[in-house]
Amino acid sequence: MKAIQWVLSLVFIIQMYLAMVVLAVVFLIPMLLHPAGAHAACKTYCWWVLFTARWMVGLKTEVRGTPPTDEVMVAAKHQSFFDIIIIFYHLPRPKFIMKRELLFAPILGQYAYRLGCVPVNRGKGAEAIKKMVAAVQSGQARPGQLVIYPQGTRVAPGEKRSYKIGTAALYQALGQACVPVAVNVGAFWPKHGIMRTRGTAVVEFMDRIEPGLTNDEFMARMEGDIEPLSDALLKEARS
Repeated sequence: MKAIQWVLSLVFIIQMYLAMVVLAVVFLIPMLLHPAGAHAACKTYCWWVLFTARWMVGLKTEVRGTPPTDEVMVAAKHQSFFDIIIIFYHLPRPKFIMKRELLFAPILGQYAYRLGCVPVNRGKGAEAIKKMVAAVQSGQARPGQLVIYPQGTRVAPGEKRSYKIGTAALYQALGQACVPVAVNVGAFWPKHGIMRTRGTAVVEFMDRIEPGLTNDEFMARMEGDIEPLSDALLKEARS
């Protein structure tokens, strides 16, 4: 049975990336003409991945809480590519803080740019934070929900990694509420590897953190919201 699931997972992954190429080509002209074309392409792709994950490998999704529709920052736990798909699909106008290198990826980089994603050089400390804040404040990021991964990278379930201060810098600079997001996606779609496991991947939007906290208060509140709930969702998935 495990061997069959592995084969189904491999087929799922292959068709998922083929679909990415096909949709990128189909929506290329609309994307170049208007950002709405890029948005439609990515929403269509996310729907396809969610649909095929369900019927090909038995991986369902559940969104809890209320996805925000206004101008907020979304601080999400990041365990695999699948949580990006789920979050993007359920937000009305998402754009991401992303690695700068992705801007230079063929097709993908152009789509990200048209969506209003904000590139940042990881590993450059204070300089990266300043550039990230400046890019967002300058209007480079179009109106919508700004998604940031506070730990800066994918973190496998059970792995511990510190939360980066850049999230607090954005919180202070933007003066917007922050919506924490917990996930258990990594239990079914790992950071590395082919196997996709049957079950229900959960993404939960939590109560928003309103503006006005200090950096230390905000960081403690954000991590204190995200980590325990992500652990609880992981325990739920494994049970």
